[in-house]
Amino acid sequence: MAEGKKARIRVRTVNGSYVGDFLIPPMRNRVSDVLNEEQRLFINLTDVVINDKERAEFVSLNKNLIESITQL
Repeated sequence: MAEGKKARIRVRTVNGSYVGDFLIPPMRNRVSDVLNEEQRLFINLTDVVINDKERAEFVSLNKNLIESITQL
């Protein structure tokens, strides 16, 4: 398993709502540290609940479609 810490977050996009685990790499402390990296175009979530009903093991979301993120 990758090193770092997991944060449970809710991501709202133009297409829906996603709740999942977000891996924060060892050299970062916060979700926002990872999101502000310009070279990162997508964020990856695992153990995801989509629109409060559908489940997925993995979802990759384009950062340009994100409206808001909340850490749970």
